[in-house]
Amino acid sequence: MSILKELEWRGAINQQTNAEGLEKLLSEKAVGLYCGVDPTGDSMHIGHLIPFMILKRFQLAGHKPLVVIGGATGSIGDPSGRNSERTLQTMETIQENARKLTAQMDKLFLKGDVEASGFRIVNNYDWLSEFSLLGFLRDYGKHFNVNQMLAKDVVASRLEFGISFTEFTYQILQSIDFHHLFKSENIQVQIGGADQWGNITAGLDFIRRVEGSEAEAYGFTIPLMLKSDGTKFGKSAGGAIWLDPEQTTPYEFYQFWLNQQDGDVVKFLKYFTFLSIEEIETLEKEVAEQPHLRNGQKHLAEEITRFVHGQEALDEALLITEALFTGNVKDLSTKQIAEGFKNMPHYTAPRVAQNLAIWLVDIGLISSRRQAREFVQNGAISINGDKIADLDFEISPEHAIGERYIIVRRGKKNYYLVTFED
Repeated sequence: MSILKELEWRGAINQQTNAEGLEKLLSEKAVGLYCGVDPTGDSMHIGHLIPFMILKRFQLAGHKPLVVIGGATGSIGDPSGRNSERTLQTMETIQENARKLTAQMDKLFLKGDVEASGFRIVNNYDWLSEFSLLGFLRDYGKHFNVNQMLAKDVVASRLEFGISFTEFTYQILQSIDFHHLFKSENIQVQIGGADQWGNITAGLDFIRRVEGSEAEAYGFTIPLMLKSDGTKFGKSAGGAIWLDPEQTTPYEFYQFWLNQQDGDVVKFLKYFTFLSIEEIETLEKEVAEQPHLRNGQKHLAEEITRFVHGQEALDEALLITEALFTGNVKDLSTKQIAEGFKNMPHYTAPRVAQNLAIWLVDIGLISSRRQAREFVQNGAISINGDKIADLDFEISPEHAIGERYIIVRRGKKNYYLVTFED
């Protein structure tokens, strides 16, 4: 099966400029492809990841992927997907974001070794920053018809709300990128999200206008990712799921994928893993016949966590998950506790020894001493994984994991993290 046919099976192609021509080109030689991301933030989230995973698939199929960090385009703002102007960031912020995104891409795709990876990362600031205003208008502006630019969805959707000249020119800059890479890097294919169709086709038009109608360049977009309930994919109750482990811990990242609905998991296995068609079809059958086992979710969470964060981070996420499921939390490190309990209820306790039932009320975890005594007496309270049923039990800083944390479990599912004051 060709790579395009596989992408179609995975549901990963939305629009193509010339499917037959691209299929033929890909069958004849190793082809250069690119996808870009603007440094509007200091980390990508999982919604950004899809087109870059497609680049990875092309790499595995023997092609030549390239990533463009938009140090220049990010300074003016892409108008697509918004009804208002972006707030312009300082060049210092953009450059710092570009540095962080480059490091993130390196971790995902280069692994610190450009030669072995076959991937390359470039920054469009390196060539776009060299233009003068008059050079830009004379050498490039003349090739873009305003009527055609207005007809592009990326601009037309903004006309009701208004669009600045700055954001209006975004498609010109992205077109220059495509032409520059076509000439200097032999890049013939651009990949982007569904909202990038107008920018991609503008680039193809520009290449053919400058290089001739026979110039072989192609583009395709990926579909907008929606969940089975029709809502936009990529957010949790706490906000975006970031690739930066400081913003979304590997445990949180793993749990996000583990908790996907049965109606979504097969689609996400196709998008976000490099499992074979046969492996995914086997998991699809298991999801349908034995959904309670959640094998699809487990494979999805493990594959994507390993890809983004590495095996060691996955192992830690699995360890925390197992500890919380079984209640055997005493062997967790303070780092693992901080990661696993980041979004659980937190309480603070003074560094003194105290009767457990009174302590639970004084720190605010339980509302009354009568209720606290009932919980203890009925064996509903565990401290660091050990069930406590002794009403005379005294808790002290000596019980703290790493001299800092007490993990309280009430019943089977309710966890609380208590931190002793410094």
